[in-house]
Amino acid sequence: MTELVMAAVSTLKYFYKVPQKQTIKNRKKPKSSHRSKWKWGVSALVILSAYIWAFWAFFVSPTAFRWQALYGDKKYPNGYEIQGIDISHYQGDIDWTLVKTATINECPIRFVLIKATEGASIVDENFKENFFQAREHGLIRGAYHFWSKRSSAKEQAQHFLNNVSLERGDLPPILDVEHKPKNKPVEEFQKDILEWLDIMEKTYGVKPIIYTYLNFKMKYLSDKRFTDYPFWIAHYYVEEMKYQGPWKFWQHTDAGRLPGIEGEVDFNIYNGSFYDLQKLCLQD
Repeated sequence: MTELVMAAVSTLKYFYKVPQKQTIKNRKKPKSSHRSKWKWGVSALVILSAYIWAFWAFFVSPTAFRWQALYGDKKYPNGYEIQGIDISHYQGDIDWTLVKTATINECPIRFVLIKATEGASIVDENFKENFFQAREHGLIRGAYHFWSKRSSAKEQAQHFLNNVSLERGDLPPILDVEHKPKNKPVEEFQKDILEWLDIMEKTYGVKPIIYTYLNFKMKYLSDKRFTDYPFWIAHYYVEEMKYQGPWKFWQHTDAGRLPGIEGEVDFNIYNGSFYDLQKLCLQD
């Protein structure tokens, strides 16, 4: 921020120098040159102002996406003891021994939600290792599929089933849906989502979990046909969940730090007791 301000000041000094005593030489300088220089100065000022505003809005303001980086430590939701994380290949190689013994808001990590598949052909490169290690270290695990606008519901469901074998004690299948095709009617889009969910329910005998962010949930997934599904909602940097309906998981930050994982990782809480979480898992 300081560097941007200094740059703006330097630009202003360059283009708006204090007038000096005129000489015969500078009196002969064409006026068009002064006008051109003035226009360039205004343009530069506008661009720098836009950069400064964007920096403030995105990083600095209290409602910004990553304002915690400047305002101090993140505040975690209070009143929730069941903590967990969600991961993919973006977290790289994980030291599971450190993760198992780590805490979030002074509470142990109980569950791990792991990216498995995407669309009709992509398998997360770290899924098998992450899925295996989560179980080996005594953590409740879940596998999620990232919805693609380019493949049919049936193709995506089959792709997930071909690459994921859920067992007793695992969470139900999870569908991560964050995008709707621009030219597809809402009703048709909802029908596609419900088809994927229905295939999973027929396979495992339980309602799958739906992951999405708050605004998307309100806009596209509030139809009564979705009422009975457990929801995992992303809603960052607020002290309490704003969604008024029932929900099971809350992804409250995408900038968590944890021993055993390099870089940032998503933190989540479960809305209930550990017994409730265990009951949500596959029983057969």
